[in-house]
Amino acid sequence: MGEKKEAFLGAGRACCGNRSERLRTEQHGRSGGECAERRCGEQSSRGRAGHAEIGQACRLFRVERGRHDPAEAEVQGGYGHRDGVLESRQRRRSKHSGPSRENSPKADVLVGGSVEFYQPLAEQGILEKYTSPNAADIDAKFNDPNGYWQGWYMGVLGIVLNTERYQKELAPKGVQEPKTWDDLLDPAYKGQFITSNPATAGGGYIFVADQLFRLGEQQGWDYLKKLNANVHHYTPKAGDGIQLTATGEFIAGMSWAHDIVKSAKQGYPIQVIVPEQTAYEIGGAGIIHGGANTDNARKFMDWLLTKETGELNTKMSNRYSVRSDVAPPEGMIPVSEVDLVDYDRAKAAAMKADVVKQFTEMAGTK
Repeated sequence: MGEKKEAFLGAGRACCGNRSERLRTEQHGRSGGECAERRCGEQSSRGRAGHAEIGQACRLFRVERGRHDPAEAEVQGGYGHRDGVLESRQRRRSKHSGPSRENSPKADVLVGGSVEFYQPLAEQGILEKYTSPNAADIDAKFNDPNGYWQGWYMGVLGIVLNTERYQKELAPKGVQEPKTWDDLLDPAYKGQFITSNPATAGGGYIFVADQLFRLGEQQGWDYLKKLNANVHHYTPKAGDGIQLTATGEFIAGMSWAHDIVKSAKQGYPIQVIVPEQTAYEIGGAGIIHGGANTDNARKFMDWLLTKETGELNTKMSNRYSVRSDVAPPEGMIPVSEVDLVDYDRAKAAAMKADVVKQFTEMAGTK
């Protein structure tokens, strides 16, 4: 299993006055950590309007992520400066890990990762039911109708195009830039298109399921067989194709749009195209049942769903906010113009083993 980005925010002991609270680096498996230090007086004095009730005392919030985020200071300036200290740690999660009701919860809020991870936790009674008033500003398709988790950002699949190679090799032949998934079947892309293996990459499987959902099973497999003729090879990870396309080894590829934008901002000659009927993942958040600071967890959830936080996350991650009043990431179309496939997540999970087996037989050694 690879590392999965996620965050557990746990409120610890409160501190008051001008006493400093140093956060000790903790070892978790093979993971490392960092130290951070803030004065409680400084933290509480920086509370903004509407958050004074949270900023009366400084609280420790632990954040576990898949890897260090260089933009962490901006989060400190948002929720951290209002409500507590953020400690970042790296954690490797097995498929069986997660909060357990058998032990006392060591965190209050679970943040990040696809909502598929949240539904089983809700069914096990691990998540606390809560509907933030700010959820009223968000399309209901991003919310758990039962109130146990809340979507707050969205990643979509896209096409990465090397603009230099396209302009030099394909444009003179009259080949149009790919705008749809079907455009990738053009023989001009034979041996020049790269995507990821659904057996090893979550994005690769979501892409395959996308075709089956948008076209139906029979036509979906027909499409995948035709596309296979153009695919040079299937990479182990969804992001691998971005670098190979960015450096000019291939003309086009498929990956997560936010990762494509990240590479484009680094100066590579690539652009992102979000096709019609694209698949997506929803990033979730939920309150852990039985946590020691449920009231603060609710206030954190309220903050997470604000326009301000949506803008911050979009700036940091290049992902879409689920709020329609948050501008799209630079270089991407507005979220209102993104045409999403009717992606049945329960069905996608149930059929995965059979789909991967059939795909492996079809793709052969690519």
